[in-house]
Amino acid sequence: MNANKALWEKGDFTRLAATMRESGEEVVDSLDLKAGMDVLDLGCGDGTTALPAAKRGARVRGVDIASNLVAAGNARAREAGLSNLSFHEGDAADLGALADAQFDLTLSMFGAMFAPRPDDVAREMVRVTRPGGRIVMGNWIPGDPTLVAQILKTSAAYSPPPPEGFVSPMTWGNEELVRDRFIGAGIAPDNIRCERATYVFRHPGPPSSFVDIFRDYYGPTMNAYDAATKAGRTAELDQELRQLFESQNRGGPDRAEIPATYLKVSVRR
Repeated sequence: MNANKALWEKGDFTRLAATMRESGEEVVDSLDLKAGMDVLDLGCGDGTTALPAAKRGARVRGVDIASNLVAAGNARAREAGLSNLSFHEGDAADLGALADAQFDLTLSMFGAMFAPRPDDVAREMVRVTRPGGRIVMGNWIPGDPTLVAQILKTSAAYSPPPPEGFVSPMTWGNEELVRDRFIGAGIAPDNIRCERATYVFRHPGPPSSFVDIFRDYYGPTMNAYDAATKAGRTAELDQELRQLFESQNRGGPDRAEIPATYLKVSVRR
């Protein structure tokens, strides 16, 4: 199986996505969507940004590599009565099922950054976006001190080394590399803008129970716990993550509300 597909089908990202809904709405609010726009949500999960985009009248196609998340997204679309929203399995580095210049907006919040072959990802996003349209990405930032960058850094420290030729998804949080990728895909430098923004995770329980969601349902953290267990280091990893969540929580002892900084990339086609 495709290793990236196996990673995101390993857990149940819908459990984590439930803590991301409010910030997903805020992202969509910032996009100035118009009814009738064609939107691609790439690496969409179960629809944290796809559903609110469709509720604003856009025609939305969600694409994700994980079949379980595609099924969950389609179930959410049916439950919401959104006939203008559909979810499909696909690879961000190879969107061959999609026509050139098909979308007014190509959006990817913490999704396409995890696909292998980042130069192909940039080219595909540009290819399927109409001239005059936009590409918007949210990408975690390497070395950032806030939550998700630190979770991924910690998880990598406990996991086996990646295979030869592996390109870290965190490179999508490096502004210089992002610019190089989109320029290589044909975008003029002046049409690429990067800025830092904040995404807030909200969990109706203490930080310790929020750690449990990452441990049990988030692929990278699940892999880290698997490796830590084999090495007899489970308690060490667990303590490190619980200290991280406690130190960054802004919601009080009975509610986790934890901000995470990301790189917002906006590209004009």
